[in-house]
Amino acid sequence: MKDPGLIFGEPRTYDPNFRGPIYKRSCTDVVCCLIFIMAIFIYAMLGLLALAHGDAKKVAYPTDSNGEFCGQKNTHNEEKNFLFYFNTLQCANSVMLTRLWCPTRQLCVSKCPDRFLTFVDMQKNHEVDRSSWEYYRQYCKPGFTDLLTPTPEVFQKEVCPLMIFPSKSFLKRCFPDLAAISGILTLKNKTTFFDGIGTLRNITDLQKGVKGINMVLNQRTIGLKVFEDFVSSWHWILTGLSLAMISSFLFLWFLKYTAGVILWIILFGIVIIVSYGIWICYREYDRLQSKREVQVTLYDLGFQYDLRVYLQLQQTWLAFMILLSILDVFVLLAILYLRKRIQIAVTLLKEGSRAIGFIPHSLFYPILTFFLISICISYWIMIAVLLATSGKAVYKVLNVGANCRYANETCDPTTFHSTNISKECPGADCSFAFYGGQSIVYDFVLIFQLFNAFVFFWLVNFSIALGQCTLAGAFASYYWAFQKPQDIPSHPLCASFGRALRYHTGSLAFGSLILSVVQTLRVLLEYLNYRLKGSENACSRFLLCCFRCCFWCLEKVLKFLNRNAYIMIAIYGQNFCSAAREAFKLVMRNVVRIAVLDKVTEFLLWMGKLLICTGIGILGYMFFTKKLPFTAPTLNYYWVPLTMIVFGSYLIAHGFFSVFAMCVDTLFLCFCTGLIRGKCKEKQQHSIFPRGPCTMMSKVPGQICGQGRKNHGDQRKDASKPGCPPKSESGREGKMPSDAFGSCHA
Repeated sequence: MKDPGLIFGEPRTYDPNFRGPIYKRSCTDVVCCLIFIMAIFIYAMLGLLALAHGDAKKVAYPTDSNGEFCGQKNTHNEEKNFLFYFNTLQCANSVMLTRLWCPTRQLCVSKCPDRFLTFVDMQKNHEVDRSSWEYYRQYCKPGFTDLLTPTPEVFQKEVCPLMIFPSKSFLKRCFPDLAAISGILTLKNKTTFFDGIGTLRNITDLQKGVKGINMVLNQRTIGLKVFEDFVSSWHWILTGLSLAMISSFLFLWFLKYTAGVILWIILFGIVIIVSYGIWICYREYDRLQSKREVQVTLYDLGFQYDLRVYLQLQQTWLAFMILLSILDVFVLLAILYLRKRIQIAVTLLKEGSRAIGFIPHSLFYPILTFFLISICISYWIMIAVLLATSGKAVYKVLNVGANCRYANETCDPTTFHSTNISKECPGADCSFAFYGGQSIVYDFVLIFQLFNAFVFFWLVNFSIALGQCTLAGAFASYYWAFQKPQDIPSHPLCASFGRALRYHTGSLAFGSLILSVVQTLRVLLEYLNYRLKGSENACSRFLLCCFRCCFWCLEKVLKFLNRNAYIMIAIYGQNFCSAAREAFKLVMRNVVRIAVLDKVTEFLLWMGKLLICTGIGILGYMFFTKKLPFTAPTLNYYWVPLTMIVFGSYLIAHGFFSVFAMCVDTLFLCFCTGLIRGKCKEKQQHSIFPRGPCTMMSKVPGQICGQGRKNHGDQRKDASKPGCPPKSESGREGKMPSDAFGSCHA
């Protein structure tokens, strides 16, 4: 019968000269490296193309009806930074919300109106009140001076607004300065106004004109207060983040001494809590049994909306007691069966804390990864915005009568007056609407945006892969150092970073490419799900849901396999496929141990994140609410700095703990691969990793990794044989970490 440990391939052959990460290595996956470099080059060319055809001013500056930017330097609108709408009442449509475009004339002005005035009032009182007319005229078309023009003609040609009212700027656009007083919507303490043609209108009509914008306008004040709070408390925010950094480091350091105690207390605490639940269920069951009049069963009771009724039944507590008993037995059996594997996880956590102590600067490597990802995000946003603004200006027919069939149709301002539109629709005008017309780039904007998203995913995944491979190489150097810290390279992190970037850019790019393809497909599926949200085809929605679930699972699996493949690349310098294959075999031979190690590590680090974020959050709350004997700044909202501190603390703890998790995973794979690198004599000791890979002390009998459980006693080698260091000065034999954790396959 074939050894079950060999189902997933033959283990590595014994190599007495192996001493850790291979330094003499060659470039791997060169073809993929060239493709990656070419993709970056094309991505840069796409950026130049988007920069040439896109225009960020279309986002930064509003555009008037003539297609000119408001506030653009070296133009006649340089001092006119705000966009004014002639008739806000016409803005009550969905287009206003999506493109901030309103089917009325738009004019660049130097400031938004701050008073109520109508064109009819100006005609009546212009000789008496010249200053009001001069103020009003700045909101008319340049060159308009004839106050005697009939009001209907002014309204039709839109040469001057029929009225102006107090407004405030939002996104450099003038909107009514609405406010709520005692639940009543007002405009400068008024609830009604005259619209310029003698009709009394309600303020709610203006609210409809800016429907959806009003809520954002009210939030503008909150945004200003939030910014003020940030300015007042930024140094205290940095203090809180510094405390989070110190707390994260101390937590990792204390894991070396408390990991086992914390884990076993939690596990047996679960057993005690479940046992207490069983006793509660039995007590209630016995109490209800003593009441002979209670004879109703679940079948007799049927379905009840008030679930508390079921708690008065004897069968309910019996079912709870049986379920909790099964759970308690399952937990106890799991602890008994997995006790050695749990001990492996605890030991590796302690050793990971020790490794972090020898390479403390590794904790700050996530800063580099964050910097690289920030560059990727910034470049992606820049290209996305430029591509979105690469469309030409779209002009539409405005100021038309009710019977004009060309209303809101596209037009060309250069040829508009030579067409029949101006004849059939007197007073019609070809005004700028928005950007999105056909152009060389805009015709293929969807393809360019997909490529932008794909390369963005690729670069982000490559940055993460580079960090994982770098950390794995550094911690592998620690593992294979026989004399610690003497044999640890002087700069293991820098050396590992150089090896990963110099020799394995192609391999890292290959793994990132596979993951990026899956992520891009997931984005497309999410887009399809959004488009089909209102679909009544249940079959298509079900299939789409299945695809989304499958691709989500596939992404998780690929991330796990890639992570282990990068560790193997860092140690052996293999190409991605070989490393992934070796990592997969190694994982499958140790699937139970890896599962236990992963969950134990994840649980303890989650507890650490919760402890740090909660502790810093409570301390910050007590400080900003002035419950501590320190001088706290006066804030509008104390939750502003508190939220930033808690969120920043989580990011810092996550960055520190991600390094620690990578350290633990690397040490475990090094341990499993190291078992067959040197077959050493088992020694019943009670410490591990005291000196190096051949100094792992054993507490749990076992055998060589991947060699099966048969005749494991015959496979052990004496420590004096090749592959193990000589005896130390104290006379203790070197020991390979083979049997420290027992068998190395599940």
